[in-house]
Amino acid sequence: MNKLIWVLFLVFLSCTSPKPEKVNGISFVGSRKEVAQVHVNPVLDIHANYAAIMPYGFIRDIEAPELVFNTDRQWFGERREGCMQYIKTLHENGVKVMLKPQLWIWRGEFTGHMVMKTEEEWEKFENSYAQFILLYAELAEETQTDIFCIGTELEAFVKNRPEFWNQLIADVRKVYKGKITYAANWDEYDETPFWNQLDYIGVNAYFPLTDDKDPTMQALKEGWKPWKTKLQALVEKENKPIMFTEFGYRSMDFTGKKPWLVDRGEMNVNLQAQADAIQVIFDEFWSEEWFAGGFLWKWFIDHEEVGGHADNRFTPQNKPAELVVRNHFAQGKRTGS
Repeated sequence: MNKLIWVLFLVFLSCTSPKPEKVNGISFVGSRKEVAQVHVNPVLDIHANYAAIMPYGFIRDIEAPELVFNTDRQWFGERREGCMQYIKTLHENGVKVMLKPQLWIWRGEFTGHMVMKTEEEWEKFENSYAQFILLYAELAEETQTDIFCIGTELEAFVKNRPEFWNQLIADVRKVYKGKITYAANWDEYDETPFWNQLDYIGVNAYFPLTDDKDPTMQALKEGWKPWKTKLQALVEKENKPIMFTEFGYRSMDFTGKKPWLVDRGEMNVNLQAQADAIQVIFDEFWSEEWFAGGFLWKWFIDHEEVGGHADNRFTPQNKPAELVVRNHFAQGKRTGS
């Protein structure tokens, strides 16, 4: 009888134990100015529990080994002192942070294609990139930042220089004691070789879902099926949870066709398509135990001045999609997930 009672007690505990908190995050875009309470209030209003802070390093072109970062010529929110002020203000409001240093190549060339021409240039670039990442890993430790991301969408760099990445991860671990991830693009994550050394599999989830101009929620759900199967298989292989280090959709026609598009082409505004696509990604993933949550792309600090019903960009601010985000994040807050 005692053994039966003990078994029932363990079952009861497993049923009543709180689920791990999901990351209900936004990508908090750096600005020219300091963050004030008025800028954080809209983040609290949508019940976000995390924000990604993104300092930038700049490169002239995809073959240039010179990386420029943390200079007075950059916006305040894109350099070290700005990130510190942003993190401090968010933490004071109970919002956790992922610090996510990123690269920007002049004219917006894709970082995943970046390849150096010679061994000497590779070594020069690696030295500069390591300095960039370790500067912010030290800041992450100093500010007790909750998650640190060691890179974003660097497919060719990862593929060509595996030894560098192994050493970088080890060096980051020496200065930062929190959770670490890498933000792999949607078409590189399954070939990233170092997931077993990180705490989360990080994916920028711009998966193509449907070619429909005005997609239904059912079409979006169907589009997710093959990708979801692959993601879950990787979780089982690596025994690591997946986090969407970025996810989002533009408020335009064909929003599920090529969700990664950032060009400023004249695409018709479609507010409902954005709202539906975001709702579907919540429905498909946030209830899965193997899924850690994610960071919505993207959220600007001057809330009242961005987005709106004439905007076809990624931000959900002042659009129907913002209500979708608020309702979902609020539900997560109530359930503790």
